[in-house]
Amino acid sequence: MAITVSLVALFGLVLFFLLRSRTLGAGAAFIAAGFGFFLASTGAARPINQLATSLVQALSSL
Repeated sequence: MAITVSLVALFGLVLFFLLRSRTLGAGAAFIAAGFGFFLASTGAARPINQLATSLVQALSSL
């Protein structure tokens, strides 16, 4: 759970700075957030979570 919250915070922060620098428009940000929301409810959510967990564990063991 802590990894998920951290990744959500990281992606939210990146999205905030992209919007602030006007690199990403508000419409594209809405689409990206909607895509992430709907992706989380598909069968792809579990493999993505496993991949993220594996990456975090690999980085922490370096």
